[in-house]
Amino acid sequence: MDSFIGIRFKKETAKRFQTFSRTYFKSHTEAMAAMLDFFFYNEISPKEKLGPTGRTIEAKLLKRINAVIAIMRDVEKTQTKPTVAMIQSLFEAEEPEKKPLILEKKVTEEKKKVRFQEKRNLKNEL
Repeated sequence: MDSFIGIRFKKETAKRFQTFSRTYFKSHTEAMAAMLDFFFYNEISPKEKLGPTGRTIEAKLLKRINAVIAIMRDVEKTQTKPTVAMIQSLFEAEEPEKKPLILEKKVTEEKKKVRFQEKRNLKNEL
């Protein structure tokens, strides 16, 4: 069994550490060792700030995304839609009537109606 040593902390700090330690670790010794290893491994000081938190980064990204959306909408209104409208108006213009090319005259053969016909009576009667 390992030996223990007493360290003096203020009462509020000790309570905070105990609450933190119970939440994440099995013992207070494991919690302290993990915290010391974290600072040693990442080569940072407990007094320096690590930079923006996840929430602030998310808020900045959302602002930038909203700005990009606004830019895209503006481009769509001012450039894309008018251009599409102009191109559509060009294609929707009335096409000229297609007249057949006159290469040769079409001769229409009309059957002449016969004005007089013989009676076709089998009995040869008039």
